[in-house]
Amino acid sequence: MANKTTAADLRTILQQWIPKLVLSPSIAMVFVFVYGFIVFTFYLSFTGSKMLPNYDLVGMQNYVRLWGLSAWWTAIKNLAIFSSLYILFSTAIGLLLAIFLDQKIRGEGVLRPIYLYPMALSFIVTGTAWKWFLDPGIGLEHTMHLWGWESFEFRWIKDRNFAIYTLVIAGVWQTSGFVMAMFLAGLRGIDNDILKAAQIDGASNWNLYRRIVIPLLRPAFLSAFVILAHLAVKSYDLVIALTGGGPGRATELPATFMYSYTFTRNQMGTGAASAVIMLMTIAAIMMPYIYAELKETK
Repeated sequence: MANKTTAADLRTILQQWIPKLVLSPSIAMVFVFVYGFIVFTFYLSFTGSKMLPNYDLVGMQNYVRLWGLSAWWTAIKNLAIFSSLYILFSTAIGLLLAIFLDQKIRGEGVLRPIYLYPMALSFIVTGTAWKWFLDPGIGLEHTMHLWGWESFEFRWIKDRNFAIYTLVIAGVWQTSGFVMAMFLAGLRGIDNDILKAAQIDGASNWNLYRRIVIPLLRPAFLSAFVILAHLAVKSYDLVIALTGGGPGRATELPATFMYSYTFTRNQMGTGAASAVIMLMTIAAIMMPYIYAELKETK
């Protein structure tokens, strides 16, 4: 009897500890290579690091220098334009597609994966594909000329005043399907009895969505905003693949600025300071969302 009890206790102990032992290397790597490097970057932002890390503290000098650079202000301005349009159009198109699919249309099982497909691609693939499509020499403009429309022009990717909008086009194309899936899940979770009662009371479709459906989708709107804002702030691969930050600095964002100053211009301290500003921006976006989620669970 004692042997059976000991064997059962040993089995229980193994069941408790084996998952922890299996996961512990991954957890340790996350702490070292994610949180550890975050702390290291924060430290470097207060040092005089150039091409290689330098551990001599210089206080807030890198931050003062960062906010005095015209290139950084250009990156901030471009981010404001890109993120606002990117979030607005991705949310609007995603919501419209979700409402369209929620009408129980025929072929929904085919359309839904088609809309979601772009999100399965990396931003590098998306940027490269749209670069080919928008390039005047081989893309849309060239094709229109071959078809006989000689006066057609679409050179946004080469124009300093319009290049930033090509990032918006590519970004919206990739993520609007993902936003659609979030809104569609929210729509399918709304109690039909509420909608039927409103329709019986004479509510039009416009008032039904404006006064009932849209307010009930508030969690989906909040989630979409947080995800899209996070993607906008850390956009790097899309910019590099599509425009390379050009022409000039027309499409430079904080992420490309950080990489350039850290690894190309050998200004690691300034690059680390810009990375810390980006991290603080993402944290400022995430914290209210996390607080709201924790408040609802209580």
